[in-house]
Amino acid sequence: HPESYKNEKVDDPFIKSLADGGFQVGALAKIYHPEGVDLSRLSIDEAITKTSELLKQDKVAIFEGAINHNSMLIRFDILKKEGNNVFLYEVKAKSFNPNKDIFTDKRSKQFIASKWTKYLYDIAYQAYVLQEYNPILVVMPYLTLVNKNSTVSVNELNQRFKITKNYKGRVDVEVKNGTNLENVGNKILIDIDVAKEVASIIDGSLSDKKTNKVDKLSFEEKIHLFKDGIINDRKLASRLDKECKKCEFRCNPSPNLKSGFEECWGVNYKSSDNFVFDVWNFQGADKAIKSGRIMMNELLEADFKIVSEDSMGLSKDARQWLQVSMDKSQSNEAYVDKDYLIRQMSKWKYPLHFIDFETASVAIPFNAGRKPYEQIAFQFSHHTIDSDGIIKHSGQYINSDPGIFPNFDFARNLKLQLENDSGTIFRYSNHENSILCSIIEQLLASNEQDKEELIAWLKTITNKSSQWEGARSMVDLCEVVVKSFYHRLLYGSNSLKYVLPAILSISTLLQNKYKYPIYGDVKGIQSLNFLKHSWVQYDLAGRLIDPYALLPDLLKDFGHNIEALFEDDDIRQGGAAMTAYAKLQFTEMSLEERTELRNALLQYCELDTFAMVLLYEYLSVMCKN
Repeated sequence: HPESYKNEKVDDPFIKSLADGGFQVGALAKIYHPEGVDLSRLSIDEAITKTSELLKQDKVAIFEGAINHNSMLIRFDILKKEGNNVFLYEVKAKSFNPNKDIFTDKRSKQFIASKWTKYLYDIAYQAYVLQEYNPILVVMPYLTLVNKNSTVSVNELNQRFKITKNYKGRVDVEVKNGTNLENVGNKILIDIDVAKEVASIIDGSLSDKKTNKVDKLSFEEKIHLFKDGIINDRKLASRLDKECKKCEFRCNPSPNLKSGFEECWGVNYKSSDNFVFDVWNFQGADKAIKSGRIMMNELLEADFKIVSEDSMGLSKDARQWLQVSMDKSQSNEAYVDKDYLIRQMSKWKYPLHFIDFETASVAIPFNAGRKPYEQIAFQFSHHTIDSDGIIKHSGQYINSDPGIFPNFDFARNLKLQLENDSGTIFRYSNHENSILCSIIEQLLASNEQDKEELIAWLKTITNKSSQWEGARSMVDLCEVVVKSFYHRLLYGSNSLKYVLPAILSISTLLQNKYKYPIYGDVKGIQSLNFLKHSWVQYDLAGRLIDPYALLPDLLKDFGHNIEALFEDDDIRQGGAAMTAYAKLQFTEMSLEERTELRNALLQYCELDTFAMVLLYEYLSVMCKN
């Protein structure tokens, strides 16, 4: 009921398809079945009629056909019929490693592994309806997934499947003329027989562990429960647990729209309300909810196992209780562990380097020799602070040219900018370290002439479990924040997107310094992408504007929380920048549009490293005080 309920989730299928490749994978799967009849452009009713006609044939392949049986509707991806044998393929842009992945839980084979639940239920429902529709058919269900071990053997395979919007505004894939089995190279999709899993789901011997504990309904009972709810427009009771934190209906009601979250929880919801599942990394949320405690201020210190770690900064439980305590007291004071910070800062060496990477990870690679969901490092930003306190945007790199694999050039440019001194290098979270470790592996498998030199240098600034730890290994500022800093404005998050507006809101020094347009001024702070910019600005109500909201509208259109669209860990990392890069790779746009998007990416990445600089400035001042 979109006309009745407010939905906060950004759900633009065009934007989502740019990043997760779902539509492209679907189009590639069709190439592997060249005999198929494509019904994708038909309406539901037209597809139902046409599917019924085609299934009368002894041998046929159908793309995106539809069946409506006894008020149960399915629209399958690919179906192949040979006599009474029906091969049913559900195509997903989900990666699959044939050597590692299993569909059942490692601890108990009667439960589905959580990351496969929705995919197996999806194909099980289709198989169930198809079998009910025609009991004489022998239904053989398959999941068609992206084979993470495969390698693309042709260049610009991704670019053969361009994401477009059709005349109705719907997402479409424009397949390059002449694309066929002969020119798409090695098969990178894998068909997994899931007949055993589907049969077990339908007969009840295999189920989702979470829902099995709660509703104890069989698969068939669930189908009829949902069907009855839809037919009779009856709202079904929702399970209340920590998953509700991610609910798209968790938003303040507007004058004309209701809050679904408020209805489920039976509270008058305000966006400032904090629930037990809002406590950072709190595993006891469901237990608290079961005991009748749903609000954060109802938690007690006894709910946390606090261990004193004087020299190690805040422990996880201590930080959680700190968040709860501040929520209870509505404190506006910042917690700063000065002793811990001073110990850490004493190890840091000038000039200080702050780096941030923008990367992509796509289902269908852009280049030959690359694997699905292999990391692509296409951009970095680099700020420095010298011993005199002079801040400078010292360098950057971006390669947005279509069809170019940038990683090795990326590594060379990073080396050029960081090898000239032995100053401390900062990252925020583990992403940069992971990317450089991936590039090391890519270099090992390459024929690059300077690969030994590059690998040796990359290992000096990275670490990888027990394999190596570089003498100049990057310092994780996120870990420093977790151990030493908290403010109520973080709302339990450690993301730089929350840390930046928080420190600007509470630091008079930063406000007084950056309310002036000194950024990008020759007499102030050197910038490569901004000119006389002020990072501290206020709206008409006198509220500080989030610096990320000051970026070009072009990036705001993608949404800074675009990661929320993606549930697959392989594609979540990257967000707006990843989506923009994908758009630059395979969508048609003018030179002006391409330049504008490229410039916006440069500004976006520069702010990420400057945010780290601001954080360093704030923590340094707090220690001096």
